[in-house]
Amino acid sequence: MTPHRGRMAVLIAASLFAGMAERVLADEPIEIFDAHLHYNWEPKPYYQLDEVLALLKKNRVTGILATSRPNTGTHALVDAKAEGLQVVPFIRPYRVRPDIQTWFKDPVIFELVQDEFKRGYYRGVGEFHLSGQAADTEVVRDTVNFAVANDLYLHAHADETALEILMRHNPKARIIWAHTGFGIPGARVAAMLAKYPKLWGELSYRSGITDGAGKLTPEWRALFERYPDRFLLGSDTWVPERWASYAEIMAGYRAWLAQLPPDVARQIAHGNARALFAGR
Repeated sequence: MTPHRGRMAVLIAASLFAGMAERVLADEPIEIFDAHLHYNWEPKPYYQLDEVLALLKKNRVTGILATSRPNTGTHALVDAKAEGLQVVPFIRPYRVRPDIQTWFKDPVIFELVQDEFKRGYYRGVGEFHLSGQAADTEVVRDTVNFAVANDLYLHAHADETALEILMRHNPKARIIWAHTGFGIPGARVAAMLAKYPKLWGELSYRSGITDGAGKLTPEWRALFERYPDRFLLGSDTWVPERWASYAEIMAGYRAWLAQLPPDVARQIAHGNARALFAGR
C-alpha cells in the first residue's frame, strides 16, 4: 500500500468511527440536571441512598439540586461522591414539615441556615415556601441578604407577590422560581423574566407546557425559544409517590424537549443548571 492510500484508509476509518460514535450518542436519552430534588429524612428516608443513586443513573440524571428535610439527606448525597453525578446542595430551612408554615417568622430558622452554611459546600437556600406578605418579615429579609452576601442562590416556592418582595429585599438576589408560578399565564411568566434578569424558572408541576396530546403549546414553545437560558427541570420528589414515578417524570420532560431545537433542549435539560453552578 502506498503512503497516500495508507493515509486515506486511516481517514476513512476515523470518519466511520466518528459517525458510529455520533449515532450512539444520538440514541442515548438527553442527560438531565434535576434542579428540584428532595431526599427527605423526616421521619425516615423513603428510599435508601443506593436506591436513589441507582434511580438517577438509570434515568441519565447527571446533576441534582439537592435538598432534604432535615438537611441530613443532603449531607448523605454530598458525602456519597457518586461517580458521574454533580450534587449541588442547598440549605433547607426546615427541620420538620410544620416549619413550612412558620419558618419565615422564626429566628431559630435563620440560625439553622447560618450553622448549616459552615459546612462549606452549600450553593443556595431553599426550597422554601412563601405566600404574599409572609415574605415581608425580618427573617426572610435576613435570609435574602445572607444569600447575597455569601454568593448563594434562593430556591423559592412563591407566588408573584412574595417573589416581588424577595427581589425588593435585595435586588442582587438570584432566585430559582420553583414551579414557575404553577398555572399563571405564560405572559406573566415572560413579564417576570423580563423584569428580573436574575430569575430562573424551574418547571416541576408547571401546567400549560403541553396540550392533552403531549404536544408543546405555542405559548410555551415561544417562551422557551425567547428565554432558552432561563429554565430548569425538576422532579420535586417531596413524597414517595414522586420517587415511584421518577422515570415517568423524566420521560415526560424528554418527550417535549424533543420537540424543541436541539440547542434549546440541551440548555433546558442540563446546560442552564451547569452554567449556574459551575465553579466554586
